[in-house]
Amino acid sequence: QVQLVESGGGSVQAGGSLRVSCAASGYSTATYSMGWFRQAPGKEREGVAGIDRYSNTIYADSVKGRFTISRDNAKNTLYLEMSSLKPEDTAMYYCAATNSPVFRVFSPPAMNYWGQGTQVTVSS
Repeated sequence: QVQLVESGGGSVQAGGSLRVSCAASGYSTATYSMGWFRQAPGKEREGVAGIDRYSNTIYADSVKGRFTISRDNAKNTLYLEMSSLKPEDTAMYYCAATNSPVFRVFSPPAMNYWGQGTQVTVSS
């Protein structure tokens, strides 16, 4: 069974940096496409960054140049490095995975497995 557990969330001032992690079990991150999504209260869940099994990456326009997605297959862990954080980045961040080798479309419905989320709060 697939399990994803996020960690590393917290509070940070605008302009600061934070790295969230996603520990995967039940499968190898080397063979699954994975991504980070976020959801703020009252808003739809949106894709933030994704990486497929071939290490191709995709980013939401709102985070390009500020966020970096990566994975350590030896540790079976996915990461999201966030810098130059803005108050609008405040949300619950979710790790997700799909056994598709590439993303047909980078959106929540495309993902098969989800973590419980980790809260990221950016203060101004």
